[in-house]
Amino acid sequence: MIQNEPSRQALSAHDLSKSYGAVRALAGVSIDIPHGQSVAVMGPSGSGKSTLLHCLSGILAPDSGAVTLGGDPVSALKDKQRSLLRRRRFGFVFQDGQLLPELPARENVALPLLLGGMSRHEALAAADLWLVKLGLAGMGARRPGELSGGQAQRVAIARALVHGPDVVFADEPTGALDQATGHEVMQILTTTTAMTGATLVLVTHDDAVADWCQRLVEIRDAIVHDDQMLARDPR
Repeated sequence: MIQNEPSRQALSAHDLSKSYGAVRALAGVSIDIPHGQSVAVMGPSGSGKSTLLHCLSGILAPDSGAVTLGGDPVSALKDKQRSLLRRRRFGFVFQDGQLLPELPARENVALPLLLGGMSRHEALAAADLWLVKLGLAGMGARRPGELSGGQAQRVAIARALVHGPDVVFADEPTGALDQATGHEVMQILTTTTAMTGATLVLVTHDDAVADWCQRLVEIRDAIVHDDQMLARDPR
């Protein structure tokens, strides 16, 4: 297991266990992720990798063990508190984007800011800046159904980053894309998270996607099977 100085840890999990009935998804998993690091979590289907991501992000509470963010509790919070934490300090990119189909791109991006209480004018202005950064200038009025898969994922990345999160969680972010588009999306995702200083934690089954990250954590049979630094330089 890779060890890091506590002062540099953005996200820490200690002895996480989680079961679904008789199926044990996590069996005492511990991991420390320093601020700004990009980490790929891999493993076969049913290994526990998605459950780990959901526990780290506060979507699920573990049966036992603890998750902290900068020393602050995550897993010990009540459901409403975890929801607020996710909205304020985390960003999410999912396989299918999960954009709201009835909203144009700029409003999808602005949503975290609007939910946080920012004025509509300021939130949309910030969203427009992010769309320009990600090569989507002039596409703010398009709804998700009018965007290509790669463009929709760029919108999802902008939405994940617009409020300045501490951690971005990505669950199979290229799973619905062809190889070339997936390569482009990973380049944008790793570059923009590094640019903002956000930590990136992604789940993938694809070695080519994992290679974009600085670190690889392999989950097998509900435990950490391997944890290694990769050759890729930080962006």
